[in-house]
Amino acid sequence: MQRLYDFIRRHPTGVDVFWAVFLLGLSGMSMVSGMYDAGREEIVAVPVAFGLSTVVALRRKVPEKMLLLAILVGVGQLVFDVRPGIGNFAMLVITYTVATVGERWASRLALVCSLSAAALSQLRWEAEPGGSWPQVVFVTIIMTVPFVLAWVLGDSLRTRRAYFDQLEERAARLEREREAQSKVAVAAERARIARELHDVVAHNVSVMVVQADGAAYVMDAAPDQAKQALETISSTGRQALAEMRRLLGVLRTGDAPESGEYVPQPDVEQIEDLVAQVRQTGLTVDFKVEGTPRPLPSGVELTAYRVVQEALTNTRKHGGPDAGASVRLVYFDDGLGLLIEDDGRGAAHELYEDGGADGAGHGMIGMRERIGMVGGTLDAGPRPGGGFRISALLPLKPPG
Repeated sequence: MQRLYDFIRRHPTGVDVFWAVFLLGLSGMSMVSGMYDAGREEIVAVPVAFGLSTVVALRRKVPEKMLLLAILVGVGQLVFDVRPGIGNFAMLVITYTVATVGERWASRLALVCSLSAAALSQLRWEAEPGGSWPQVVFVTIIMTVPFVLAWVLGDSLRTRRAYFDQLEERAARLEREREAQSKVAVAAERARIARELHDVVAHNVSVMVVQADGAAYVMDAAPDQAKQALETISSTGRQALAEMRRLLGVLRTGDAPESGEYVPQPDVEQIEDLVAQVRQTGLTVDFKVEGTPRPLPSGVELTAYRVVQEALTNTRKHGGPDAGASVRLVYFDDGLGLLIEDDGRGAAHELYEDGGADGAGHGMIGMRERIGMVGGTLDAGPRPGGGFRISALLPLKPPG
């Protein structure tokens, strides 16, 4: 049965042609058995039978045209006095087909014809000559019901198909939206990892370079200072390696975990350790905390740490040999304020004018992105009298 059903679905027109031939055969048998009297009626009945069979054969290919053909055949029957026979079953079929897959105007026309066909037939050929008008009305209603039911069934199937098509379209749209959201999430995660890697590499590598230069300079004159510088390079390298391993671990979701410890995300409490590490490179840093410290959202704490880290790295890179810096953390009722200043020669003008795209890195761009993600504000630029200033306000609650 399943194979037969699959064959019928694959060859709908062939099935319709089979039923059209079957209907034509029944009509021919009716004519041969003497349903019609010899004469003009029998001659006209032959093209009527062929026309109705054609309606069944091509009902799915051109439903609107077959409806017009059925109407034309029906009018011909009325004009030439050809009584309805077995072949008129094709009118029920085309009514159902047009209501299901035809154009709207064709469906409405089929409904009008369905409501009027039985009445016209009763007016042209009275079922029982001399019958009362209630009998005529009753017969008309009985003959109209099958046509109306065929139209209602077809229209219901059209509505159901439209509903399923809408569900499929909605599912496809949701799938496209899900893919788009996944791409946006992947891009955001890549940007986040890029910012983290920039902060880790830019800060720790610059510390290591400064310490290495200092160790090479005092290697012969002060071996103890050179040894201390090498120890600083070693600890900084380990810290950078641990942070990079944590970041790259996000990209290794399907692999087995590597041996070693993964450090937690930096927070506000580690800013003091960061300042101490920077002081070991020779940069004078004044650090103060104002207000009452309290727990902050993890995103705010990480952002604060990275902003201070990037600001001190820029001071070391652009401030000059005798630059000094100051870091202020201010706890407000509704946020955390950051103020990082230095008295060096300042960065190149395009570093802050173009948002950080100075050709050598994207520190300021990453800083603005981080602060924007937590709903904060950033003001960065040269200080009056020289140096550079970065002022940021981070809210305690995330945006939205």
